[in-house]
Amino acid sequence: MIDQTHDPSLRSWVESANEPETEFPIQNLPFATFQRPDDGTPRLGVAIGDQVLDASAALRLDSMKTVMAMLPEHRRQLRRRISDFLARHTPGAEACLLPAADARLLLPCHIGDYTDFYASLHHATNVGRMFRPENPLLPNYKWVPVGYHGRASSIVASGTPIRRPRGQIVESPAGPPVYAPSRSLDYEVELGAFLGPGNLMGEPIPASEAGDHIFGVCLLNDWSARDIQTWEYQPLGPFLAKNFATSISPWVITMEALAPYRRAAEPRPESDPRPLPHLESTADDALAITLEVWLRSARMPEPVRISRGSFQAMYWTLAQMVAHHTSNGCPIRAGDLIGSGTVSGPENENRGCLLEITRRGAEPLALPSGEMRRFLEDGDEVILRGWCEAEGYRRIGLGECRGAILGALE
Repeated sequence: MIDQTHDPSLRSWVESANEPETEFPIQNLPFATFQRPDDGTPRLGVAIGDQVLDASAALRLDSMKTVMAMLPEHRRQLRRRISDFLARHTPGAEACLLPAADARLLLPCHIGDYTDFYASLHHATNVGRMFRPENPLLPNYKWVPVGYHGRASSIVASGTPIRRPRGQIVESPAGPPVYAPSRSLDYEVELGAFLGPGNLMGEPIPASEAGDHIFGVCLLNDWSARDIQTWEYQPLGPFLAKNFATSISPWVITMEALAPYRRAAEPRPESDPRPLPHLESTADDALAITLEVWLRSARMPEPVRISRGSFQAMYWTLAQMVAHHTSNGCPIRAGDLIGSGTVSGPENENRGCLLEITRRGAEPLALPSGEMRRFLEDGDEVILRGWCEAEGYRRIGLGECRGAILGALE
């Protein structure tokens, strides 16, 4: 629902929120969990320009999960309340602000469950061609949003260093394996979605209502050890190649903030099957979010952009992922996280991981430093960035998701 909080002429008494280049104008209002420098208590914050509004103090909100568990109408009311607080100055309101540079940003909440999907047709096709050139897509892909259950315990906040994992890797598909540090460490640019309020066990969420159970989105990097994955994934899929680390950005952009950027999903080819009735959705469930990947090596003073893609190009929408996730009666709860799967597109510049960009290492990526990359090296830093823009509305940002690679433990 688009309302007065999306008015592009709306201004805040926090002057930095009115600057054209800010990611966090008053039209955005993303949530994060943070700590003050003099107090280790986790607090709920709202980004406004280069400041953080202490929502725990200003609005008596106790936690992120409290907001995630709200019904959509209550979330919209809360957004209007926050917008009004930041648009109309009241004496003493500045006491509820903290410079963002002084805030320690944490994970948004305790994440109970994490599921990662595989929702980009372009990514699935690009990867499938490397292993099955004549038949890149498996028969189920266009019928079901493919996913796997990840590991919530290894989800970390942006900026947390990532240790190169060790695992079983092989030179020949038949083995034998050796236990060694991964030689094919990769990133995957994804969108994460925090869920809530959720459903009861045994009660599926229809696709038409699934959007009501998506609280907001963040940037997500699904770190992947491709050589470990090659050996272990058959017959049950990803395991140790994925669960050593997943990085997410701290700011959660609410679905209310994203309302002006919702679009109809890209039409499927006439030869593709229509989704089964429980996955049909007539709403504008696709999101026009631009996602970029930047890479910096230890020898480079500045990062270089290596890809840019659009989340609108995904084959399955977030709502369809939620509907599928619960279609067997599986309950989801406030604070659960789902990942979209690698966001890729039709062009080379849209490819969302090094596996795709380098064609499994066959075509190395040249960096401005003169270095070549087939996969990530120790000291490399991967930076994900994202934003939304649409005619007649303010551009809003998703912030950043960073992670630098540390060497494997001996």
